[in-house]
Amino acid sequence: MHKHSVEDEVKRFAMASLSVLMVACFAIVAVAQSNPRGTSSITLKGKTVSVEYGRPSLKGRSADDLLGSLLSNGFWRVGGDSSTTIKTETDLDFSDGMVPAGEYSLWLQRAVNGNTWNLVFNKQHGQWGTDHDSSQDLVFVPLRQSKAVQSVETLILMLRKAGSGGTITIQWGTLVVAANFKAK
Repeated sequence: MHKHSVEDEVKRFAMASLSVLMVACFAIVAVAQSNPRGTSSITLKGKTVSVEYGRPSLKGRSADDLLGSLLSNGFWRVGGDSSTTIKTETDLDFSDGMVPAGEYSLWLQRAVNGNTWNLVFNKQHGQWGTDHDSSQDLVFVPLRQSKAVQSVETLILMLRKAGSGGTITIQWGTLVVAANFKAK
């Protein structure tokens, strides 16, 4: 009986050690693959609008190379890893749609013509960034597109005050897309 309890202890120790090793390996892989997170926020009429997003890097590639293969009407999570989340304490009025106060994931959709982008507010948030459920899409906002003079390596998403409202701007490489909104 004593021999069995020693064997049982060895088995338990081996299983515990293996479990700890596996958790450590998964943690190392998760950290190695994750992008830094970024935030931006503004206050409009005493209410906060904020965004939290993953900041992928180009690593010698171009945004055109990475996003160029996206088909018309295709979606890209804005950023990397888990979905980009926007929280607003006030309704946001974009000229092409109203976003009620709340929390949403943000997506870029290549427009039908393939040359322009829409910013999509999706009612589902907190999901892994590639899990887009189009049945949860709330508002599609056409974006102004321009080309930056200077490329940025790591994605930047900025909220800035503009008059009585704000501007959301996304830049990656030389791609710059933006839209204006007002607080309601």
